[in-house]
Amino acid sequence: MKLSSKGRYAVMALVDLARFNEINPVSLRDISLRQGISLDYLEQIFSKLRKNEIVQSVRGKQGGYILNKKAREIKLTNILDAVDEKVKTVQCKKELKKGCNGKATKCLTHNLWDELETHINNFFDKKSLEDLVQDNLDRRA
Repeated sequence: MKLSSKGRYAVMALVDLARFNEINPVSLRDISLRQGISLDYLEQIFSKLRKNEIVQSVRGKQGGYILNKKAREIKLTNILDAVDEKVKTVQCKKELKKGCNGKATKCLTHNLWDELETHINNFFDKKSLEDLVQDNLDRRA
């Protein structure tokens, strides 16, 4: 199981945005330069984040992006869902009766991986953008 760069970059860019959000809207160019993420890729990510009402754009000379809610109200789950990032540890679909790998039963370790997926998703649901900003500030002190 691995998060794609889209999910990791979305979280990274939003932590950056949350750090500077209260001063002025933040340009994608600034995030791109600070985080080393392609501007084109950020535009794709922020298009999805805007459609899912995580951020909003501000037009004008001092324009850019701001968070649509307080950082403590934005969970990592919200961000990952917005960019179509799914945490899956099993290939089979849970809702189907059919088992793993096209067999009639689930594989021997299915419940282990299913439980891990639940733990990971619960972790992402408990962590907010504010937690990550604060963690970053604490590490610098």
